[in-house]
Amino acid sequence: MEHCADAPIFGFPLLMVLSDVSRGRTMRIINGNAMGVVVVHALNDGDYASSHEKASRTEIARRLAVLKGFEFGGDYEPERRYSCPLYLVPSDTLVGAEEADRFGIRGEHHLFGGVVPHRFVATKALSHSLVDADAQAPAGWIHQFGSQVEGAVLAGFSAFSHWDARRAGTQLLERGPMRIKPVRATGGRGQTVITNADELNDVLESMDAAELSEDGVVLEENLSEVTTYSVGQVRVADLVATYYGTQRLTPDNSGEAVYGGSDLVIVRGDFDALLRRDIPEGARVAVAQARAYDTAAMELFPGMIISRRNYDVAEGLDHRGVRRSGVLEQSWRIGGASSAEIAALEAFKADQGLDAMRASCIEIYGRSEEPPPHATVYFRGHDERAGLITKYTLTAPHADA
Repeated sequence: MEHCADAPIFGFPLLMVLSDVSRGRTMRIINGNAMGVVVVHALNDGDYASSHEKASRTEIARRLAVLKGFEFGGDYEPERRYSCPLYLVPSDTLVGAEEADRFGIRGEHHLFGGVVPHRFVATKALSHSLVDADAQAPAGWIHQFGSQVEGAVLAGFSAFSHWDARRAGTQLLERGPMRIKPVRATGGRGQTVITNADELNDVLESMDAAELSEDGVVLEENLSEVTTYSVGQVRVADLVATYYGTQRLTPDNSGEAVYGGSDLVIVRGDFDALLRRDIPEGARVAVAQARAYDTAAMELFPGMIISRRNYDVAEGLDHRGVRRSGVLEQSWRIGGASSAEIAALEAFKADQGLDAMRASCIEIYGRSEEPPPHATVYFRGHDERAGLITKYTLTAPHADA
C-alpha cells in the first residue's frame, strides 16, 4: 500500500531519495512517505487492450514513477481508496471534466496524456472542416478550428453522415484521388484510397450510420512518395522534451503495412529550443505545422490538459506532382513513440548537461532476431491480436549535443 507525505517538520519537508533496485524504482520520500503513486488504466476493454500494448503501457508507467519519484501502483483499482495523489497513465485521451475529476486530474502534472472536452477532439475528425456550415456536426464542434489550421493540414473534410461524406468525397475527387480514414483506427489501419464515385459509394455504403454519426469519418487528399514526420513534446515533473523524426512502415502478420516505429531527434526544452537547431527543411515545416495545430487547439478548446502531445505530419506529392505537407492527426495519449520519449527524459534527468539525443522505437512483426544487447525491450512474444511482435527502444548520441 502506498503512503503519502505527512505534514512538513517545522515548516520544512524532510526529503530523502530511496532506490529499490530489485523492483526497479526510485521513490521520493518525505517524512518516510511517498509523494504520489503512478497507476495505469485501460479506459475500455477494446482499444489499446492487447498484451503488447498493456505491457508497453505498464513499463512506461514504471519509468514515469522513477522520473517523478513516485511509487508505482500497477493497475488503477476503482474500488480502492487511494491516500496518495494519483498520476494516471491512461490508455487513451480522457474526455470531459467529469472524467478528469474522477481521477483528481487538475493539470499536466497529474497524467501522461491529455484531457479534452469532447470525444471528436481526440480523433482524426478534428483535423478538417465540415463540407459546409449546414453539415451535421457533433456537440461542441467549432467551425473556426478548421479555418485556423487550414494551412497546417492537407485538403480534406470530416463528415458525420452519409450525405455529407458523399458531398465531401465528390468535391475532393475533382482534385484527384482521395483517402477515406476511420477516425479511431491507429497505425494506418483501415484506410482506403478512392479514385472514382463508384468506389466512394461502395465504401460509404459499408459504414454504419449510427457509428458515422457518433465518430465521423475523414476524407482527405491522397499523397504518394510520402514521408511521415512525428513531431511532439512531453512534460514530466520539471523535464520538458520536444522532438521531430520520421516514421517507418512495416508489414504486420497479415501483410498490411502498419506503423513500425520512429527515429527521433529529441532536445531538452520546448518548440523554440527545437527550432533553434539545424534541422532539415522538411522537418522544420512539419514542426511549424504541428505547432500551429497545437496552438489552435489550445486556444479554441480552453481547459484542455495536455502533458504528452504528438502530431503525425505527412509530406508527399499530390496527383499533379506538387509537394504537399500537413498534419494528419494528433495524439494526446501514450503512443508508439512514448518509449523513445521516456528514454530521452531519463537521459536528460541523468545528465543535466545533455541537450539533445537520438532515440528510436522499433516494432517488428513475426519471427525476428534478438534485439541488440543495449536495447530496452518492451515486448517480445505472441500477442493475442497482433501475433508475434517485438518492441524495443534504442538511444544514441546526437552530433550536435
